[in-house]
Amino acid sequence: MSEASSRTSHSEPAAAEKSVEDGLDIKPSSPEKNEDRENDGNPGLLAEPPSEQPVADQRPNYSAFTEWEKRGIVLGAAIGAFFSPLTAQIYLPALTVLAQEFHVTNSQINLTVTTYMIFQGLTPMFVGSLADSAGRRPAYFICFVIYICANIGCALAPSYAALLVLRMLQSAGSSTTVALCQAVVADVITSAERGHYVAYTSLPILLAPAIGPIIGGVLSQEVGWRFIFWILAILAAVVFVVHAFFLPETCREIVGDGSIRPHPAYRTFWQLSKDALRRRRERRNKQRSGAGAGGAPLDHAPSRASTKRSLRVKKFNVWKSITILLEKEMFLLLGYGGVVFTGFYCVATVMPTQLADNYGFDQIKVGLMYLPMVGGSVLAAVVNGRLMNWNYRRHCKLRGIPFERSKQQDLSEFPIERARLEIGIPMLGLCVACIIAWGWAFEYHAHVAVPCVLLFLLGWAVVGFSNTLNVLLVDVNVGSAGAATASNNLTRCLIGAAATAVIGPMINCVGIGWAFTILGLIYIVFSPMLFFILKYGMKWRKEKRDRELVKKQKNGITKE
Repeated sequence: MSEASSRTSHSEPAAAEKSVEDGLDIKPSSPEKNEDRENDGNPGLLAEPPSEQPVADQRPNYSAFTEWEKRGIVLGAAIGAFFSPLTAQIYLPALTVLAQEFHVTNSQINLTVTTYMIFQGLTPMFVGSLADSAGRRPAYFICFVIYICANIGCALAPSYAALLVLRMLQSAGSSTTVALCQAVVADVITSAERGHYVAYTSLPILLAPAIGPIIGGVLSQEVGWRFIFWILAILAAVVFVVHAFFLPETCREIVGDGSIRPHPAYRTFWQLSKDALRRRRERRNKQRSGAGAGGAPLDHAPSRASTKRSLRVKKFNVWKSITILLEKEMFLLLGYGGVVFTGFYCVATVMPTQLADNYGFDQIKVGLMYLPMVGGSVLAAVVNGRLMNWNYRRHCKLRGIPFERSKQQDLSEFPIERARLEIGIPMLGLCVACIIAWGWAFEYHAHVAVPCVLLFLLGWAVVGFSNTLNVLLVDVNVGSAGAATASNNLTRCLIGAAATAVIGPMINCVGIGWAFTILGLIYIVFSPMLFFILKYGMKWRKEKRDRELVKKQKNGITKE
């Protein structure tokens, strides 16, 4: 990540002095800019269409980080999120070997997968809320320490009981990284460009289920199952060190737009090393200035943005994720998103058995069959992210709203639901068609090219639609993105666990063709949930905002 010291402020001479203890060397904003961080970029929508000579947009930039710094921050968060799905999938090829080594049944060893999914859904609810109030870096520190220790424990596990408990800890450490990734995106990326970034952050999460089983199968066969956990521990340690040195704190409760210098506990090792060098230079300059005849020591009056901040952790609500889930718009959005993503789980669950039974594929060929789905997922990340940004600009133009990527638009009067779902709903139609056709392709033993093409289209459709909902989720919950993403994770895990338990008996009862036809019909039956969001979403958001203002007034913390 490049340093931000190249920034120059032409309109604020007072900001010429660097924020010397902000390790990215970001120049501090003016006092007016820093006065109220929570309201940055929220001037409200224009009531009238723009004139022929529109007034220059005076809103402050949403983030003080440069474009390349934002890309580096988002990339680092996305790599961290890679571990949650990778850990879940890389372990699967070794299940049979583990059952034999620990002398347990397949049902007992499968319990290590079930408990992993349970903690994968529950843990982010607590750590996500902590990250929204105490900062992203402390949450990352907790997650990686737990995860690395759990992997070392799994690699040395002497018994089945030890492995079962350590898998729970492994899930607790890795699962929250997905929520933290989306929270980091919400910290530094505006709604105008969020579609593009959120789509790309989904790539590591989607690649892991495809490459995880292949890597796990090779490792367990060639060097033993314990080496799977050693590899995970080593990779996590490398990423942890990179985060510790270079990934800055982005939580807006701590650093605002990124120009406020945080307490040393929140700074990266790179920032701390630069602070030490700066202090050494200051001492040397003072000694030189004091040695001269009549020389007065240099005055290093700190600016407001570089003033030392105390270490204070804002009280957080551990039930914030549940509260978000119970909101009208979020209940419909997360509920339907979980239903749609269930198709992804069901296809991934039944595909190994169906490919082996219908085409006689071995484990390596089965693993390669996941690649078309990955290809579709990559296409969704590239195409749909750009489409979401384009549609956002289109709606701004229709309403005469000044559009600038670096400015955060006030969404209270903006139909953000329509701007996002207009891109997602066509993907839903493609998803319904593909998932029904995929089931009947196996029912009639179609040529292997047919399910390959359908898997590619299904990956594009499901991931494209899910990314749309993910972006909308962050748009509506910018201040609580970690808790909101944790709610999404909980919903997906619970619905996905139920669906994967039911899909097998359903196929045995009615056949794979009708089983996936029923799944496609479920998509259609519950689709009116989206139209309720389109019609009432803005109204519900305004009601929520009014309630929050009333609550702040009662608590006596309304800002002047």
